[in-house]
Amino acid sequence: MLTRLILLLLTAAGLFTATTAEAQARGAPRGQAEVCDSDSIEWAGPAFANSISWQRMEWTPFGPVEYGWETYLPLIQHELGTDCAPNSPVFALKLAEFQFGHGLPPTGWFDAATFQTFRGLWQERRPFIMARVREEPCPEPPPLYQLGYLVESEEHADRLTRLLRRDVLDAYRRLVAAARAEVPEVANDPELLQIFSGFRDPEADAARCAAAGNCDGLRRAVCSPHRTGTAVDLFVGQLAGLGVDNTSAASRLHMTRTPTYRWLVKNAGRFGFTPYVYEPWHWEWISPTGGYAGQ
Repeated sequence: MLTRLILLLLTAAGLFTATTAEAQARGAPRGQAEVCDSDSIEWAGPAFANSISWQRMEWTPFGPVEYGWETYLPLIQHELGTDCAPNSPVFALKLAEFQFGHGLPPTGWFDAATFQTFRGLWQERRPFIMARVREEPCPEPPPLYQLGYLVESEEHADRLTRLLRRDVLDAYRRLVAAARAEVPEVANDPELLQIFSGFRDPEADAARCAAAGNCDGLRRAVCSPHRTGTAVDLFVGQLAGLGVDNTSAASRLHMTRTPTYRWLVKNAGRFGFTPYVYEPWHWEWISPTGGYAGQ
């Protein structure tokens, strides 16, 4: 009885409804706020459970213990086709529909098994990674004539040696132009969306792996998509005192809360880029043929 009373109070307070301002901030058309409190009776229980777990659930999605799943919320919302908050009945309903469609119990509750299904889908959209799953040979880097230099304004940390495949560089420039036109934060900060890693020479990458001892397939891969000139590491913000590619839970959460990252989740696909869930800064370009460039 007490739980039902709390749920009714939360609903009455509007905590289960996306306001017009919130919807616009997430990219919804002006004046068209998404209604997130429909089916409030049937899905209030799962919504309440999600309202607790999204910041408090103790789990190990990538090895180390993490608390909550807010870091992955933008990608999950995009996959579900909703901007509704995780404590809303509509989010729970959409999650249950996803679970049912993928052979999971349609509880509407977020759990580790559901996340692994999301993660599998996101990984399958990375052709380079799927080629590794099929145990295909690691590809040779592209010939130098296929690579183009970034200009100074596109490079982060004042390094002028970064390269990308020319077709990927063109797509990146279209993406940045769109972001600057559509996201005030990006328009006002030229550092955002600058590249801090593009094409990486395989021999140099291997030497760095050996020196750092961190080629564990999570933080760095022995056969990296950066060798193809189709992967980019974009500056999306950073937590004070930590690096632009710091993988701590606090760092990644900070990045995924930024308008820049949230815009990328919704719009990078327009320009051929797909994300790597563990690294908010890492995006890979998919060629029009459906593979990574060079195939």
